[in-house]
Amino acid sequence: MAMDPRQVIAAILTLSMFAMLGNMIKKDHFDTFQMKFPATSHVQYDAIKIAEKNLVDLPTMRRAPWKNDSEALKPCWNKPALEEREQSTGFITFSFSNGPEYHVSQLADAVVIARYLGATLVLPDIRGSEVGHKRKFEEIYDMKKCMENLGGVVRIATGRPSEASMEKFVVVQVPNRVSEEYIAAKIEPIFRTKGNLSLSTYFPSFDMKRAEETEYLDSFACLAMFGTLQLQLELQEVVDSMVGRLRTLSRKSNGRFVAVDLRFEAMEQQCRRRETKGKKNCYNVEQIGIFLKKIGFDRDTAIYLTQSKWHHSLDALRQIFPKTFTKEGIMPAEKKAKFLSSESSEFEKAIDFYICSESDVFVPSISGLFYANVVGKRIASAKSQILVPAQFR
Repeated sequence: MAMDPRQVIAAILTLSMFAMLGNMIKKDHFDTFQMKFPATSHVQYDAIKIAEKNLVDLPTMRRAPWKNDSEALKPCWNKPALEEREQSTGFITFSFSNGPEYHVSQLADAVVIARYLGATLVLPDIRGSEVGHKRKFEEIYDMKKCMENLGGVVRIATGRPSEASMEKFVVVQVPNRVSEEYIAAKIEPIFRTKGNLSLSTYFPSFDMKRAEETEYLDSFACLAMFGTLQLQLELQEVVDSMVGRLRTLSRKSNGRFVAVDLRFEAMEQQCRRRETKGKKNCYNVEQIGIFLKKIGFDRDTAIYLTQSKWHHSLDALRQIFPKTFTKEGIMPAEKKAKFLSSESSEFEKAIDFYICSESDVFVPSISGLFYANVVGKRIASAKSQILVPAQFR
C-alpha cells in the first residue's frame, strides 16, 4: 500500500504525547524541521525558533511569514472487506474523555482492538471533566459519517446491546498505540473468556527514539485518526462561522489568521512544573505578542486564542494586535448560551481543536497532547505552517 511519508509524520505526531517538543528544537538555529523514516524522503514543516533571552532583540521582519497550504496528502489507509477477519459475537465499549486531542487516539486504539478481535465496536459516550457528566457521541460528532467511514473495517453499534449488562463487561487498561503483540498477549485471552470488554486507554511516557524507528503504521489506526471523526452539523456551522469572522477581520492579510493555544490554567501549571526542572517551554501573553510582531505579522492580523473568555491579562497582546479574540468575541450571539455555558467545556474543547487545525498559522504557547494532535491533523490536511517558540534547558 502506497503511503505518503508526510502522512506518516502526521500520524507519529498524533499518536504521541509529543515529547518531540523537547527534542526537536535543540539546535542554535533552524528554519525547518526534518525527520527521516526508512524508505521515505525528508519531511518538512515550518518552525521558527526564538530564544527568550533574544526575544526583544530579534530583528524585525518586514513581511509576515504567510505560506500557502501544501499539496494534499494521499490517504494513509485502505478499507478491506470486513469478512477478511473472523467475526465474534462480543462487544467492545469505551468512552471519549479529556477533549478531541485524546478522542482521536482513544478511537484509534479501540478500532485496532475491535478489528483484531472481530468484535462489534460500540460508539462511545463523551465524559466531561466533572464526575458523572457525559454526553452522547452525536452531541459533538457526526454519527452517520463515523459509521460510514468505519464501514467495512469493524462492525459498529450505536449503543450497548440490551442483553449485555454492565456486569458482563470486563474493564481492560490499554496503552495508547497498542500493538498487535499486546492485544494477542494481554487482551485477546480475556476477550475469548469473557466475551465483552470495556477499554480504558492510558497514555504512557513516549519514547521518541522508538517512534523514529517505526517502519509501519497501522492503516486502521490511521483511518480512525484522520478519516473518521467529523463535527456534528450545528457545531461545525459554529466553527465555520467563527473562522469566517476571523477571516473577515483580517482583510489586509487576505483573510488569513493565526490561532494561538493559550490557556491560563494549563499554562501556569506547566510553567511551574518546567521551571522547577530548569526548562522553558511555555510563554506568556506578552512574549507571544512580541514573537509574532518581530517575525513580521501586521498589527491588523486577526488572532484567535483558545482561552475561554477574555481576561485582563490578555490586554498586553491586544495592545500589539488589536484584533485578538477569544470564543466569546466571535461566536454568533445566539449560540453562546449553548456552547459557552459552564457545562459546555466539551463543546469549547472541540471548537478550539478544530479552529486551531484550520487556521493559516498555529502557534502553541505550551507543549502537550493538544499541540501534538493539532500538528498531526494540520500536516495531514496540508496546513503545515506551525510556528514554535523554542524550549530551553
